[in-house]
Amino acid sequence: MAEESIYGPYRPELEKIQKELLDDINSLREEIKAKNGMDPVEHCLSRIKDEDSMREKCVRKGLPVTTESALTKIYDAVGIRVVCAFVDDIYKFRDHLIALPGAEVVEEKDYIKHAKPNGYRSYHMILRMHGKFYAEIQLRTISQDTWAALEHHIRYKHDISKSNEELIASELKRCADELASTDLSMQTIRDMIFEENKRTDGSESK
Repeated sequence: MAEESIYGPYRPELEKIQKELLDDINSLREEIKAKNGMDPVEHCLSRIKDEDSMREKCVRKGLPVTTESALTKIYDAVGIRVVCAFVDDIYKFRDHLIALPGAEVVEEKDYIKHAKPNGYRSYHMILRMHGKFYAEIQLRTISQDTWAALEHHIRYKHDISKSNEELIASELKRCADELASTDLSMQTIRDMIFEENKRTDGSESK
C-alpha cells in the first residue's frame, strides 16, 4: 500500500505556486533581455521538495511528520534557485518578487552584502503566497553558485581532520572572497559597455 503524501491533497496547489513564480521570473527575464539584449539568468532550477526529504526534515526539526508541519512549519516545500550573470540582476529579481500580487515576505537573508563566515554568498527569501503556502527562493551569481557547488562536493561525506580543517576553511573563504571581487569587476566592465553603447546609440540617432 502506497504511503500517503506528506503534502496531503495540496500538492497541485504547490505546483501552481511553483509555476506562478517561474512565470513571473521569466517575465522579468524577458523584459531585461529585450531592453539590454542579454539574458540576465544563466539558469533557473525549481522543485517541490522530495517527500522523503520533507519527512526527514520534520523529524530533524522535532516536528510531527504531518501535512500541517510540511506546509506551515517548514518553509521550503517549493524551492526556486535563480542563477544570475551579475550581482545587480539579483536585486532586480528580489525587488520584482516582493512586489508580486499576493506575495508576502516572511524572511530575507542577504548573504551577498553580509557573507557567511565560510564565504558563502547568496540572497535567500521566504515568500508566503496568497496567504497560504511558502516558497524558498535563492538568488545568486554564477560564481557564487559554482563556489557553493564545489564547497559541497569537497565537504560532502568527507571526514576532515582537525589539523586540516582550519586550513581548508581558510582556503575556501579566500576563494569565495576572490570570486566576489571578480563579480564586482565583471559588473563594472558590463556597466562600462552599457554606458558606451548608450552614448553611441544616442550620437547615431542625432
